[in-house]
Amino acid sequence: MTPRPVPRSTVARLPIYLRALEELTAQGVTTTSSGQLAELAGVGPAQLRRDLSFLGSHGVRGVGYDVEHLGEQVATALGVTADLAVVIVGVGNLGHALANYVAGTGQGFRVAALVDADPTVIGTVVAGLEVEDVAGLEEVVRREEATVAVLAIPSAVAQEVCDRLVEAGVTGILTFVPRVLQVPEGVDLRSVDLGTELQILAFHEQRKAALRG
Repeated sequence: MTPRPVPRSTVARLPIYLRALEELTAQGVTTTSSGQLAELAGVGPAQLRRDLSFLGSHGVRGVGYDVEHLGEQVATALGVTADLAVVIVGVGNLGHALANYVAGTGQGFRVAALVDADPTVIGTVVAGLEVEDVAGLEEVVRREEATVAVLAIPSAVAQEVCDRLVEAGVTGILTFVPRVLQVPEGVDLRSVDLGTELQILAFHEQRKAALRG
């Protein structure tokens, strides 16, 4: 059966719902209303109900949502119940932090390999893994059967490395490189540009300052 298409905007909110549900579970809450969950997630109740309907979850009138069951539904939809192998390319300060973060979350992802081009970094151990030479990137990806990669490398080599990852079989890339990368159809690319986000905040701060006179 072909899964029901889920809008990108809804997918972007699912991790927020999952985090809210995990908070409720930690508090010992077993059932929640759409209003309570929406407030925790920072969205409107109607938006939340519409998003969850794409997962086939509609709650029970007068009762609400079963927190544990809904959490399982959202986690399954996000794929975090699986064990996706992730290759991190670039083990500088950011890559080092990312490796330890992914290794510590244990939610659907597994750091399968760390790769770098710096001879002083290759062979060191980070998050329990020995950093390997980027020269063997394709072999590493195929050996680990990795489908997801994280890029924390210089802009100048980012497109080349991206192309090599795709050629080796990676279909999902999270990049922290401040550069627009090109990927073929069928490859999902997510970009986190800290500089751009700070500039957006600066824009809003400037607007608020202008309104204050």
